[in-house]
Amino acid sequence: MEILISDELKQLIPEFKIGVVQYQDIQVSDSPQMLMGRLRLFQESLYFDYADQKVSDIPAINEWRKLFKTIGTDPNRYRPSNEALYRRVQKQQYLHTVNSAVDMNNFLSLQYKIPLGIYDVSNLDGDVVIKIGTEQDSYIAINEREVSLTKKLVSADQHGAFGSPYVDSKRSVVTSDTTQALHLIYFQPSLQKDEALTLLQALSNMFTQIHGGTAEVNVI
Repeated sequence: MEILISDELKQLIPEFKIGVVQYQDIQVSDSPQMLMGRLRLFQESLYFDYADQKVSDIPAINEWRKLFKTIGTDPNRYRPSNEALYRRVQKQQYLHTVNSAVDMNNFLSLQYKIPLGIYDVSNLDGDVVIKIGTEQDSYIAINEREVSLTKKLVSADQHGAFGSPYVDSKRSVVTSDTTQALHLIYFQPSLQKDEALTLLQALSNMFTQIHGGTAEVNVI
């Protein structure tokens, strides 16, 4: 599977970069108590850290809001997923556990303040392109709503869009049956490539410590 960035997106945001982790032979299950406890404690800590601060003023989140605006998405109406998580924390609407992969994905998004998406490779077909969505792009999201992806950043395979740093699709969701997964890490454009690769290595190591298997990483 090859991951590509569309020419349109490259031209609009030349410094755009995405981290890619391809996992093999992983085991997804209910989250271990350690992960659930760590996720809850981290959210409680963040609540106090940002109690008197506007979420949109956090530099990494603000940078993603600007990126959304650049591609034509109103970030006040369609929030980047990292901002949505932080707003939940600020309201003390702490995340419920889903499974070990999704919980880890949410934890990493909170830790690094960036959007992430994790997808079951068995439900994808062919190469993946990161692009700006058109009127033809839509899907049923994990919240069971049909989402129009016009002028939103999307990931698409041969069957169409399946993911976005706004909200992911139901088609590509990771479950306890998942053994191969694709992790897309949406770095803020200002992050240097060597810093992005270091972050990617640390992130993938944390994931495989819980899920086993192997991880192949790349920054595109």
